[in-house]
Amino acid sequence: MNNKKFILPPAFKHRRFVLLWLSMMISTAGSQMQLWALFWHLRTLSDQPIVVSGIGVARFLPILILSLLGGLVADMYSRRKVLFISQVTMTVISATFGFLTYFNVIEVWHMYVLTAVQAAALAFDMPARQALVPNLVPREDLPSAFSLNSMSFNIGSVAGPALSGLVIAGMGQSWTYFIDAISFIAVILSLILIGDVPQDINPLVRRQGINLEAIKDGVSFIRSQPIILSSMILDFFATFFSSANTLLPFIAKDVLRVGAWEYGWLSAAQPMGAVGVGLVFSQRSKVRKQGSLLLWSVAVFGLATIVFGLSTSFWITLISLAVIGGADAVSTILRNTIRQMVTPDAMRGRMVSINQIFFMGGPQLGEIEAGAVAQAFGTPMAIITGGLGCILAVVWIARQWPALPSYSGDEARPA
Repeated sequence: MNNKKFILPPAFKHRRFVLLWLSMMISTAGSQMQLWALFWHLRTLSDQPIVVSGIGVARFLPILILSLLGGLVADMYSRRKVLFISQVTMTVISATFGFLTYFNVIEVWHMYVLTAVQAAALAFDMPARQALVPNLVPREDLPSAFSLNSMSFNIGSVAGPALSGLVIAGMGQSWTYFIDAISFIAVILSLILIGDVPQDINPLVRRQGINLEAIKDGVSFIRSQPIILSSMILDFFATFFSSANTLLPFIAKDVLRVGAWEYGWLSAAQPMGAVGVGLVFSQRSKVRKQGSLLLWSVAVFGLATIVFGLSTSFWITLISLAVIGGADAVSTILRNTIRQMVTPDAMRGRMVSINQIFFMGGPQLGEIEAGAVAQAFGTPMAIITGGLGCILAVVWIARQWPALPSYSGDEARPA
């Protein structure tokens, strides 16, 4: 009798990756809890919607300004040390949030400034963190590693908002910030246990120090790599057209006519779908036909978005949102894997930093676009046209960059 056993994800065979993965899952849950608690906190301090919306600007502008510099730093110095410094900085910021709140002296401007400083640290943290993964696992296990990273992020995205409400109600607003600070300590401890991590550093870049030419080299590299460039543009347009998460409350209340309990399930549907897909992908070592699979996943993402916009049924909406989350997880895993495989180690930090601008810019601008279309033509139309735009973007990119749909995953082997 054959008993099927759970297969350990290939990336879990590497101790240092496991340490970082576990700590990042804890930290993500803490950060998501803090983010949703921050929205609630701002609402208690002001009844003006623009005040709450303004925090998005405070989060995005430092990343836009500093991201390219953060990528260069990740290529010039030890990524583990850069990550350590950024995590310590974010720990201090979260603790400051907590103390100002605990002593009831916090004001809106404090929250904007602290959020901007935390975002500045994130501009250095994300390139170092993502570029560190290929230094911890071999090339063939990268799809497993990035699927596990996607899964941990989505688990945190489910747990964090739920924890924020429980902590605020049971322990008080300040403890959402204190707990977030403690969650960063998990990453700091894991980095200490990981020890030194070898990486390729271009000696010329190191000697030249921080300069504009080194940053330009990163941009030139992206422009010379059609696989990477097309995947970044695909990422931008997919999130620009199909970013309608802020419209979900309007769909729940005005179209589906459901209450807060059902809205909670709808909010959790996307990360739950993403976790399920991430679990499946984590079992895989090699993934074939990565380019075409990436394009199909984004097309399914757009199609499910159209169904979401057309639906007047709670259950159809719930399923479509889960499919959106699953398709987005496939896309995220493949995009990260493809880019890391094609990029030489000495250039990975700068590549991630450029991608960070696309990754952050698409959703931010997309939410504005979705809100404007919803205001003019109604919420369902904003979602439906966004899904159509996403599918058209897939068709255009497949034709404009034929190297992407034909990419398998074995072609490029960076130095």
